[in-house]
Amino acid sequence: MFDIRRIQEQAIYEAVKSVCNDEAAREIVYGIWELDKIEDNPTWVKSTMKRLENRFDKQIVQEIRRQCQCGYGMDEKLALVKELVQLSSNIEEFGNLDKAKAAGLFCENGELYLQFSFCPCPMLTNVDRLDTDTWCQCTTGYSKVLFEKAFECKVDVELLKSLKMGDEICLMKIIPQGRIWK
Repeated sequence: MFDIRRIQEQAIYEAVKSVCNDEAAREIVYGIWELDKIEDNPTWVKSTMKRLENRFDKQIVQEIRRQCQCGYGMDEKLALVKELVQLSSNIEEFGNLDKAKAAGLFCENGELYLQFSFCPCPMLTNVDRLDTDTWCQCTTGYSKVLFEKAFECKVDVELLKSLKMGDEICLMKIIPQGRIWK
C-alpha cells in the first residue's frame, strides 16, 4: 500500500544522511524522543521541518528538501510534458497550448510558470498553514526532475508562492538552462 508518510520519512532520512550522518538523519526525521510514532501528519511535518531548519542553513535545507520528492504520478506527467514539447516549437507556444494551461503551465514574457490552485502534496492535506516554505521545496525538486527529463537539459525551479503559506496559489518559475527545441 502507498504510505506517503513512510516514503517521506525515508526520503528525508536519506537526504539528510547524504549531507551529514545517520545519527543526524534519525534525529531530524524521528526527533530526540522519537515522538513521530504518536504525531499526526501535520504535527510531524511541522516538527520535522523545524528540526531541519534548526540544524542546517537555508541553502542546505532547500537542497535536502528538493531530494525528498516522492515521484508520485511522474510517468503520466512526464508523458504530458513531452507531448507538449512535441506540439510546440518554442516556450511561448508550449505555455499557450490548451493542454499546458489545463495542467497549470503558462508562459508570460518568455518565462515558463507552473501553478496550482490546490496543494498537490498529500502530506499537507490536513495542514492549515506552514510557517516557512521548507516543506514545499520538495515540489521544486519534483518539478526539476520532471522538466529536466522532458526538456533534456538542466532546469532550475524557483518557488514563488505557496497556498500553505497563505498565498492564493502555488506558483513556480521553471527556468530551462539549455535548448529544448532543436
